[in-house]
Amino acid sequence: MPVNMRAASAARQERGFMSRFVLPSVGITLAILLAGQAQAQTASATNSTSAETTTDTSLTIGEIVVTADRQTRISKVLTSVDVLSGSIAQRENVDATFQLFSRMPGVLTTNFGQGPSTAGAISFRGFNGEGGINAVKVLIDGVPSNTNDGFSWMLDALQPMDIDRIEVVRGTSDPRYGLHNIAGNVNISTRQGGTYVDAKASGGSFGTYDGQLSAGYETGAFTQNYFVGYRHTGGYRDHAEGDRFNISGKWFYNGEGFSLGAIARYYHGKGQEPGFLTAEDSAENPRQSYPVSATDGGNRKIQHYSLHFDADVTSQLSTRAKLFMIDFDDTRFVRFSESISQQERITKQRQYGGLAAVNWQPDVGNLLHALSFEVGADFQIQDNHLGRYLTTERVRNSYVIAQYFDFSNYGGYIQAVIEPTDWLRITPAYRIDRIEGNFEDRIGGSTYPVNDYGTIGQPKISAAITPINGVTAYGNYGRTFQVGLGSASYLIPPQTTNLSPSYNDGWELGLKLSQGSWFEGRIAAWKQVATGEVLYNELTAVYTNIGQTRRIGFDAQANFKPTSDINLWVAVSKQHGRIVQPNPSNPEQLGNKINHVPEFILSGGIDYRPTDQLRLTLTGNGQSNYEIDPSNLPGRFGGYAVFNAEIAYRLNPKVEIAGQIRNLTNDRYDYVWWDGEKSLHAPADARAAYASLRITL
Repeated sequence: MPVNMRAASAARQERGFMSRFVLPSVGITLAILLAGQAQAQTASATNSTSAETTTDTSLTIGEIVVTADRQTRISKVLTSVDVLSGSIAQRENVDATFQLFSRMPGVLTTNFGQGPSTAGAISFRGFNGEGGINAVKVLIDGVPSNTNDGFSWMLDALQPMDIDRIEVVRGTSDPRYGLHNIAGNVNISTRQGGTYVDAKASGGSFGTYDGQLSAGYETGAFTQNYFVGYRHTGGYRDHAEGDRFNISGKWFYNGEGFSLGAIARYYHGKGQEPGFLTAEDSAENPRQSYPVSATDGGNRKIQHYSLHFDADVTSQLSTRAKLFMIDFDDTRFVRFSESISQQERITKQRQYGGLAAVNWQPDVGNLLHALSFEVGADFQIQDNHLGRYLTTERVRNSYVIAQYFDFSNYGGYIQAVIEPTDWLRITPAYRIDRIEGNFEDRIGGSTYPVNDYGTIGQPKISAAITPINGVTAYGNYGRTFQVGLGSASYLIPPQTTNLSPSYNDGWELGLKLSQGSWFEGRIAAWKQVATGEVLYNELTAVYTNIGQTRRIGFDAQANFKPTSDINLWVAVSKQHGRIVQPNPSNPEQLGNKINHVPEFILSGGIDYRPTDQLRLTLTGNGQSNYEIDPSNLPGRFGGYAVFNAEIAYRLNPKVEIAGQIRNLTNDRYDYVWWDGEKSLHAPADARAAYASLRITL
């Protein structure tokens, strides 16, 4: 099928996607929001004296137990915050941890379909997951966990049964983090504390088998938690076999008013890569892999170590601190077509650093309802090696890239939380960051300094008002930043002048509605404008300036529990990303859409428990088509609507059996990119079935 015919077919698929997923989802979301608002207002009118006013803007999927300390910290972030409970994450059957984020509202999951070494990435707020601009700060147990280029590969260090909760903070107003925090951040908290043994074994389609064991032992003030997991899959496509192994340990001492602990985790993944297909071959035989990819594949190791300290110094003063060290070692062999050589791509990174914050809540008497100040600082030091060889069937021919560079980020922030009354909260904040480093090209024998970005200032402010119980209106403004990573961070000829950082200014206006435990919903409009945005080219390992960009969108989501047996959730995100002032060398891109950004992202589902033993679940997620190149000429691809079904039965309080079907309707869709001449396709998995046995002691 020619590319133009394929594009026409994609357009027809998108119209089908609109009719079967987007329009019903929008209708359901708005109906629930309106119904919930009416009920909330009615209930608040009758119970206004007893209900407690709150300015929390977060939404939660699944049942979760939150400590008061953690809830306080999250609720002070007055932007779109979503929480996925461990009870949901732990029962998912996924090949890679990033796929769990398909359950999160407004999160774009990009599945590259290239085995354990190059599985996929996450993004949101009009940014794509291609790796050109990685806009999401990733944290694991509060520890920064992006690679140097901002990718979310460190998520591989986790498996579902070790997860306690996933928090997604969207927007530009959170001052806690600087580097990579362009569109927001995600924090994955793992299981800590308690005495338990939780084991799960599963298997199913494509020769997949999986075993995970999580255990905790708590004696007095001392807690120990351990996890071990292994997953093997033969892959949906030919030449897609892969293995993942995870192990971790956590040791904490919880004394009188303080907590001190250590976490260690190790990951090793290896697998084959099936490569990419033409549009025609993807449509006719999606499971095939070309001979050109016969020796493609990768091997990745991650070591993740951290120390944690929290203390209540006085009743008004608390502090927290973390120190960490991460080793990331990745080797990948890849050949995209017969016209180019295979490459061996080596990425080695050692990161170490720390974060600390002090929170003071002075006694304000009757002057204010509440007041607090927080001061925080962090540093991250990286030693990086990027190497590339031209190879033939994994035999090295020549060395084409030998980059060694250190990259350091130092930052700090101050934030006030001002509550004049119990229905109004204002949180002004200011953050600064600085970048240091040096670059060495060992092929050319040259060294270069980092760009002098100066002090990167980021003002932020947010506010929330609760005029009546169950209704919270909020707004925020914030500035985040992007610097060129890899070689683009340094003053390398022909560049002779220091570059400025790319500033990303964004605002958001939202409304959260809630009533008891049976309903909560949120709608929000947002906009982000970036100056001098830089884009990474994976093929050449070079960054280029694409100019000024504008992203704008609207989110609507709701959680609804009409009875004790039913949980329903649905979310719709509409977004646009455009180049509004292109690089002078590409004036024709003025007004073009940013590639790989779908206009719609949707997710939703229903949990039904007809008895205490039986659970029935249907979930869905999808997206509309996207442009695959900044020129917007090759056509639109990538839309899908995928539904997953699960039935679980608890034989007794300790044993549960479950069956899951992923891609229930067998939707055929691809991840697609443009190599400059043609579209290249990675078909997604077809319908798959899995069974599992979970034992909890």
